This record gives sequence, structure tokens and C-alpha cells, in this order.
Amino acid sequence: MVDVGNKAESKRVAKARAAVKMSAETLALLRKGDLGKGDVRAAAELAGVMAAKRTSELIPLCHPLPLTHIKVDLEFDNELPGVQITSSVSTIARTGVEMEALTSAAVAALTVYDMIKAVERSARIVEIRLLEKRGGRSGDVVLED
Repeated sequence: MVDVGNKAESKRVAKARAAVKMSAETLALLRKGDLGKGDVRAAAELAGVMAAKRTSELIPLCHPLPLTHIKVDLEFDNELPGVQITSSVSTIARTGVEMEALTSAAVAALTVYDMIKAVERSARIVEIRLLEKRGGRSGDVVLED
């Protein structure tokens, strides 16, 4: 693990995104709530929150962080077609929360996939990426709005 003991605590924020691409027919079922496993939005948002909180258990050498805020949003996207997932994570710590935001978005996407796979096996998780990170010694990085 990297020694962050000499770094000052500061507010750190990161935002990540993932997408699940599916057929327009599956997206319509998802919008109507006609999937057998239940409320996809609620399940994926909760999974994303839980994943952010457990990132240090999943990623080797990742520091456990006291997270102060986690928000996971799902947006149904007709143009994709599919679901866009955005995860925002905050902390006051000595290291950033990029991995927590990325893990959150990825696990939320896996949850969407799991809940739709009975009706569509060809769905794909695509474009897991960091959108921005704020705070810390290296400053702000905005890769995408």
C-alpha cells in the first residue's frame, strides 16, 4: 500500500460512469418494471452504494476510506439504447475516491445486467470510466462532463 500518512486530509470527490447497452425492447420492459427480478433501479443503486463502501476489500492495496457521501443514478437512454449509470463519491481523507466511484458504477452495471439477463443475454456493459476527480495534491481532473 502507498504511504499516505504525510498527506493532509482534504475533501475528495470522484464521479464515474458505466453503461449497459441492450435492445430497445428490453429497455422498454425495464422502464415498465416488467422484469421478474424486481425494481432494477432500486437494486442497482443500492448495489452501487454497497460496492463503494467495500472497495478496499475488492481492490488489492486500496486504502479503506471513510466515505461521507455516495450517490448512484440510473438514466434510461433511448439512444444507447440502455442505461447510463453515474456514481459520485465523497470523502475527507488523505487519498482520493476514484476507485470507489469506479467500483460503484461497475457493480451497479453488473446488477442491471444480472436483472435483465433472463430476457436478453446479449446485453453488454460498456464504457466504465472516470469522469472527474476533485481535491488532493494533484488537483482537479475533469475528463468528461
